[in-house]
Amino acid sequence: MSECKVTVDPGVCKLGTVIVAKPSEDMMSVVFEVETSCPNIRKMVDKVGAVNAYEAMGMKMCENPVYVAANECCPHAACPVPCAFIKAMEVAADLGLKKDVSFKIE
Repeated sequence: MSECKVTVDPGVCKLGTVIVAKPSEDMMSVVFEVETSCPNIRKMVDKVGAVNAYEAMGMKMCENPVYVAANECCPHAACPVPCAFIKAMEVAADLGLKKDVSFKIE
């Protein structure tokens, strides 16, 4: 497991978020350190806590603890931040590679 930092520019709301996903001390889960100006994302972080990435990555979206917390705390369905949490967790658990993701809206 390794550390992964993801910086999110969410667009119009301008409530940027920086997510650092890193292995827990026992190396069994991923923990998140988050800097954000969004009160909804702050609430989401509190609900998420440490996540067993190996289990979470095999779950359906509606069962994944990150998306469950997002559903409870984030009123904007198009918010890209929950997806960024998933990508950070995937990389931190060595289940994915560090590769940028982007949306181009025209």
